[in-house]
Amino acid sequence: MADEIKQEEKKTDAKKTLSTLFKVVLGIAFIVVAIYLLVSRSWWMQTWVVIKGCAAPFLVLAGLITLAIAKE
Repeated sequence: MADEIKQEEKKTDAKKTLSTLFKVVLGIAFIVVAIYLLVSRSWWMQTWVVIKGCAAPFLVLAGLITLAIAKE
């Protein structure tokens, strides 16, 4: 009985490790492709406009979260 439980745990751990490794590799691939597109396709100016446009809503959200935390 104990051997069966240990074998099941090993299978679960292996699947979990493989799943985590796949997600990390996929995330790195997305980042590499994004950097390639930004550098090679001259999208930097458009990306900068998007970043500037998102800065104010991000700061408002950060301020609201900070106030909510301080209220507690």
